Amino acid sequence: MIMSKLYLVPTPIGNLEDITLRAIRILKEVDYVLAEDTRTSGFLLKHFDIDTKMYSHHKFNEHKSVEHIADKILGGESYALISDAGTPSISDPGFLLVKTCVEKGVNVECLPGATAFVPALAVSGLPSDRFCFEGFLPQKKGRNKKVQALVDEERTMIFYESPFRLLKAIELFIEFFGEDRQASVSREISKIHEENVQGTLKELHNHFSSKTIKGEIVIVVGGKSCVKTYDV
Repeated sequence: MIMSKLYLVPTPIGNLEDITLRAIRILKEVDYVLAEDTRTSGFLLKHFDIDTKMYSHHKFNEHKSVEHIADKILGGESYALISDAGTPSISDPGFLLVKTCVEKGVNVECLPGATAFVPALAVSGLPSDRFCFEGFLPQKKGRNKKVQALVDEERTMIFYESPFRLLKAIELFIEFFGEDRQASVSREISKIHEENVQGTLKELHNHFSSKTIKGEIVIVVGGKSCVKTYDV
């Protein structure tokens, strides 16, 4: 039964079959759906015959609307928040709305579902018992400083990156972590051309330097102790 609350609903990161039955039901039954990009989400909703009224909610307009949405939920309405792919607020819009709802006493519920870094970590072959999620590196200012602060990190590190900055990111990791640090790159997760490549940072740089890079990227880098050793 739908209640007056904010539902965070994960959407597929590639294969549409990865949405849950519960997610489809929630999206059909709530009063409104808040979408990062209504055009992108429109295809998803149409595919599953969901005709719930949809509104745009993204990083450029969320500051103006979060108070209004929270008040509407307190007034008895129900909202589902979705991003273009994956779980809302994980390197996607949603944090500010959730924060506002929590502060106002609005009930927030997050459904389990697709998140890109989980399968990338699982197939990396790197320690997964302890890890830190760093999301996207700053595009320009602060990029070097961010990586430098992780030089002594012992846990496995997870980063999101665009295909256009993948090689630059690997080069930055080589500069601060060394070319023999173990790492893994996953792209096009759950799609037809999914690719998972493991090796040293140098080996990964060589691999991706020789090809056209497409798709969303997850980079998993081993902690300080994950350095390839060579037989003498």
